Amino acid sequence: MNKLLTLTALTTAVLVGCAGADVRPIVDMKGVNESAYEKDLQECQAYAKDQSGMGSTAAKGAGAGAVVGGLLGLVTGGNASGIAQAAGAGAVIGGAGGAFSGNQSQEAVVKRCLSGRGYRVLN
Repeated sequence: MNKLLTLTALTTAVLVGCAGADVRPIVDMKGVNESAYEKDLQECQAYAKDQSGMGSTAAKGAGAGAVVGGLLGLVTGGNASGIAQAAGAGAVIGGAGGAFSGNQSQEAVVKRCLSGRGYRVLN
């Protein structure tokens, strides 16, 4: 079970390390002032970091994962140690899923912000 916890912790680190608010979307730059774009991009990224609630999304995912993992450990007849390990693994997996969802939300905010400022976001 310790190998599973290590693997899920590494997965969490990778997912949290995704672009999120630091995404640089593909934008059609034809006729675009690059310095104005860079300023707008930085403002949109800062807005996404401030408004996304990524920490709470990851925390909610971790909480739900811990509950599901604990229940799974209980249903499969695990002892107290096994139930605790299952709950821990569920928390890590749930937290990773929540962090991934938060990253996607931040990327979407950046893209919508740029689109709202008149840029043609291609991805």
